[in-house]
Amino acid sequence: MGALLVLVTACGGGSDKDSGKGGDSSGRVGNAASQAVVTVSPKAGAKGVATSGVLKVTAAQGKLTTVTVQDDKGVAVEGKISADGGSWEPLHHLAASTLYKVHAVAKDKDGRQSAKDASFTTLVPKNTFIGHYTPEDKSTVGVGMPVSLKFTRGITNPEVVEKAIKVTAVPAVPIEGHWFGNDRLDFRPEKYWAPGTKVTVALNLDGVEGRPGVYGKQAKTVSFTIGRSQVSTVDATAKRMKIVRDGVQIKDIPITAGAPSSTTYNGQMVISEKYKVTRMDGATVGFGGEYDIKDVPHAMRLSTSGTFIHGNYWASAGTFGSQNVSHGCVSLRDVRGGGDKDAPARWFFENSLIGDVVVVEKSDDKQIAPDNGLNGWNMSWAEWTK
Repeated sequence: MGALLVLVTACGGGSDKDSGKGGDSSGRVGNAASQAVVTVSPKAGAKGVATSGVLKVTAAQGKLTTVTVQDDKGVAVEGKISADGGSWEPLHHLAASTLYKVHAVAKDKDGRQSAKDASFTTLVPKNTFIGHYTPEDKSTVGVGMPVSLKFTRGITNPEVVEKAIKVTAVPAVPIEGHWFGNDRLDFRPEKYWAPGTKVTVALNLDGVEGRPGVYGKQAKTVSFTIGRSQVSTVDATAKRMKIVRDGVQIKDIPITAGAPSSTTYNGQMVISEKYKVTRMDGATVGFGGEYDIKDVPHAMRLSTSGTFIHGNYWASAGTFGSQNVSHGCVSLRDVRGGGDKDAPARWFFENSLIGDVVVVEKSDDKQIAPDNGLNGWNMSWAEWTK
């Protein structure tokens, strides 16, 4: 019995002092909780959260290893964990009127994980804006076509709005934006687009605060293709227009430009609209009742202020190439109704794209303003980018 008692005592493992309660004899922690503390701002369940400047995830007594933020459609929000692992912030603004879910994980110095999940809803804006864009989605345009956005409200936070718009091209080329006033933003490369270029415009405006209390509501991507190169040069003194396509002159057409009392602007102008027939009323462009022609054929707009290149059936055939008689437009010989397939105006209309360039030289007028139409090419690259 004495021997048995000693054996049992030996198998008991010693006294409480040696048992190492809560761990083992090495001093390592067993199943203790992680010391890392993850905090998500805004707090869980918050509503009416601002779309920028609020969302942030932090870790105390540890480092973040994973942070995912998704909207209710599963679209992830891009973000970045700081170099020290102490915080995460989104790389761009959030969308308005949207439920977001946050999942974050951090590790403490002993490698133990701590997770945090939260959700919140962004504000519902009372006032919104959109950008009307040119050119149209999936269109094929000329080499001079810029991306032009006209906003429905004046923008007082232009840097934030411009940052939310991404214009890319294949093949890649540097593209920069330029503001005309507070409601128009155009993008272009330094030189005309190369033929065949594919351009994509990503409008990530949903939730952007363009001015205090006014938020964008567009989340849209549009694309267009650059067609062949066509640049037509009007010599207002010689009264002729030379059409160069892909580096080769294909036509030399007699024209009539603005009369001495109403000269045509000089400069690079982009065709922005095409009409097989349109009405031209002098009263709408400051010429009173001097003319009102209800059926101008083959008209293509070159400026917002009313400069067109169009067909002309009312002047004699001998006018073209010999006299400048228009009210500031460039006119080509045509027939009423535009039915003559051999008329120069019809040929030019059918062989022109929106986005083609018409350059006017040697006119007794000033250079056209870059915001008068899609005519930002009249600014140097240094002016455009400053």
